[in-house]
Parts: sequence; C-alpha cells; structure tokens
Amino acid sequence: MTAVEQPPVPVKLVIAGGFGVGKTTAVGAISEIRPLTTEAAITEVAAGVDDLTHTPGKTTTTVAMDFGCITIDPTLKLYLFGTPGQDRFGFMWDDVVEGALGGLVIVDTRRLDDCYAAVDYFEHKGIPFAVAVNAFDGEVHHDLDEVRWALDVSDHVPLVVFDARNTGSVRDALLVVLQVALSRAENTVAP
Repeated sequence: MTAVEQPPVPVKLVIAGGFGVGKTTAVGAISEIRPLTTEAAITEVAAGVDDLTHTPGKTTTTVAMDFGCITIDPTLKLYLFGTPGQDRFGFMWDDVVEGALGGLVIVDTRRLDDCYAAVDYFEHKGIPFAVAVNAFDGEVHHDLDEVRWALDVSDHVPLVVFDARNTGSVRDALLVVLQVALSRAENTVAP
C-alpha cells in the first residue's frame, strides 16, 4: 500500500503596521504567487491626511488588504494577509485577522507612533505576534531595546530587524511568528 501524499497544512498569518511601513512590499517579496493587492492612488485629500514625509515616493496605498502565500515545506503553507495601515481602514481588521494563528507587526523606527495601533490590536485580541523593524535603506534609527521600550511590549514578544524587500529576511521574520504561535499553543495545551 502506498502512502497518500497529504496537502500542506494551511496557516493564516497577518502582516500589520502603520502606513507605508512595508506590509505590501513584504507580502510581494515572499509570495510564491502574484500577490493580490488592493492598492489605490493616493489622492490629494489622502496626502493631506497621511504623512508622506518619510515615504515621498509613495503613490499608492492599501485600502483593503494584501494577500499572498508561501509553502514553507511540504507540510506547511502560509497564507499571508496584509492589513491597511491607516486608522480610517481599521474597521476591516477584525475580518482580515479572523482565524489567524499570529501576526507580524512591521515598524519604521523613524515613526514609531504609527505602529502603536497594530501592537495594541494584537495585545488586546491575545493574538501571538512579533515585531519586525524594517531597515529602510539599511538603517534602523533606534536599537531594539529602545524600540521595545517605546512600544511598551513585553519581553516575550520577539523583536527582529528585517528588510521587507528581501525574501529570506521576510521568511525569517515569519518563522519567528510561527515559533511564538507554536510556543503559545504548546503552553496553552500543557497540563
């Protein structure tokens, strides 16, 4: 009798963070399929609301979600959902996050205040997450201890530096989220 090959286990992960921190870029860098994006042009009205100081070349923004997937190995496939970064689209987060095993909160150290909402969301919902500091132009403007203090995240929340444009770097950050989620699940099940 031959063994029947099983499809990989599907796991949903969410990539969140403030406006322009690299969520769409990260999904695009890692996805094995052409990512589904809901990018719309930044209008003059939105440019007056969204701070483009650190992203002057940004011409589009996510208005619903991004979607991509990556097969980690023959037994595990990650389905990645990127949230919109602006507060005005926050009403969609509950739907996007529904059923997620964990989250990756992307941070731009030039504007840490833009990611407080994402950190608070995952903490409030009790969803395991890691914080990924995006090294824009290869630079991180604060060390990880300063970022941890500024975000007021506990020591059990991993902080990593990554490059949202680099496939291997995004993969490694997502694997940290998986480790956190697995550890939480094991501790919950343990007698």
